[in-house]
Amino acid sequence: MYLCHMRRIAARLLRSFLQGLLLLSPIAITAFVLYSLFDKVDNLLPFIHWRGVGFIIIIVVVTLVGYFGTRFFIGKWLFDAFEYVMEHTPGVKFLYSSIRDVIKSFVGDKKRFNKPVWVCVNVNPEIWRIGFMTQRDMTHFGFDHKVAVYMPHAYAISGWVIITDGKNVKPVQGMTSGEAMKFAVSGGVTTVEDEETNAKKDQL
Repeated sequence: MYLCHMRRIAARLLRSFLQGLLLLSPIAITAFVLYSLFDKVDNLLPFIHWRGVGFIIIIVVVTLVGYFGTRFFIGKWLFDAFEYVMEHTPGVKFLYSSIRDVIKSFVGDKKRFNKPVWVCVNVNPEIWRIGFMTQRDMTHFGFDHKVAVYMPHAYAISGWVIITDGKNVKPVQGMTSGEAMKFAVSGGVTTVEDEETNAKKDQL
């Protein structure tokens, strides 16, 4: 009897520990990532000895570069000239253009991952996967009536591109591009209903 009672207490303590781990892990990991990012950016200016000043200076400089580089002719001309040199330097142009295109796909004025679609990847049994249409017409690549779809991997920043017939693709309904990306990366765990429920809780 005593041994059975101790087992129940141990099981309850273990369950409470796992619940606490479940509650604290997302907070701890998020805090660690944000702190690591802050620390790395702040240390980019080693001659600044006051904590946080380097971070603020870099944020201000990047913001000013973005503002003057797009608003004024001289700034835009300088960046265009620099981009031209990078794109015509052997060995550098491929790395530079690839990184530039990926960044612009997420944060540029012409975002590419903004058309979430469902793709039928198997007919029998019927299997659908979520992705983002990146090319509506693949004719210039030798694929008539085909489209290109990027499919992110779950719990990773990687993904793969498939070329499929346009009839196998249909737009995602009821989700924004951000929600679709979260749905794909989370392995389908995060849903729009979860987001709406959390939003309602925040309003209470």
